[in-house]
Amino acid sequence: MATSKVERLMNLVICLLSTRQFLTADKIRQSVAGYDESASDEAFSRMFERDKNELRDLGVPLEVGQASRFGTVEGYRISPEAYALPEIDLTSEESAAVAIAVQLLESPELGSAAQGAVLKLRAAGVAVDRESAAALFTALPARARGSEPALEAVLAAIEAGRAIRFEHRSARTAPVTTRHLEPWGVVTHDGRWYVVGHDVDRDATRTFRLSRIGDEVVPVGPRGAVRKPDGADLRALVGRAVGTAWVSGAATVWVRDGRAHELRRLGRPLRPMTVAGRDGVVLDVPVRSRDWISRLIAGYGEDALVLEPESLRSDVIARLTVAAGGAR
Repeated sequence: MATSKVERLMNLVICLLSTRQFLTADKIRQSVAGYDESASDEAFSRMFERDKNELRDLGVPLEVGQASRFGTVEGYRISPEAYALPEIDLTSEESAAVAIAVQLLESPELGSAAQGAVLKLRAAGVAVDRESAAALFTALPARARGSEPALEAVLAAIEAGRAIRFEHRSARTAPVTTRHLEPWGVVTHDGRWYVVGHDVDRDATRTFRLSRIGDEVVPVGPRGAVRKPDGADLRALVGRAVGTAWVSGAATVWVRDGRAHELRRLGRPLRPMTVAGRDGVVLDVPVRSRDWISRLIAGYGEDALVLEPESLRSDVIARLTVAAGGAR
């Protein structure tokens, strides 16, 4: 089966993101799936030129440089720092839409495909930057997302403007109760998923963690009967419901020498420090999103340690605990 254009461009981006060296066109032709289907050198050259122009039109920062210090042949790469998006703040409606895409991106099939692509690059002799490659697919399992059937049913009900009925536990040891909710939206907070809406039984605004909702979510009532109240801030409602005290500001983080480059780029060095016999530096890291920074820090494992604030430190430990449990 012929490789589609989108798949070929994705393979090219993964290849150029996963290496620090400049790759020649010949090396790219050998390493990237889709280019091996070119009938001739001229056909490959035309295809590669079109792909480069398309990536640039899409805003991908394609860099050109010498592939070897002893030669003059041009090579190509993509800098992870230039390619990475800045921190993004989404509205509640946008977050609900992104939730659907997240289900696909976190599927085992796509995760395996991405890892397989990097393995093929290494087998072809491309020097893969392990940290850059790891950033292409999450090293941590989805945390407390809830069952995918429940998430899909909740999002479908929100889109249709319908109420839902589901089984719920307020805690792991609590009894199961049947709840009726007019859902307004789905929000992520500290790595967990919540549905917010009007609780029909209690005639009040309520927030439910999706991981505590049963798989069977039943839509009830007519379509278009439920709509989010004007001015309702779903993120603020979830924040108050879960009692988050610290959201933004700055964090003091120790990082090991030669590791955690993204944190080093973000932070300001304060002082050297040795932790468990490993040399490193303490950074003052500005924070606008606790969820984002805790995911970043947790991704570096033992090479990064939160010193302050305690709430962020606890959140990172919780994420690593979940990751360790999922790896068994």
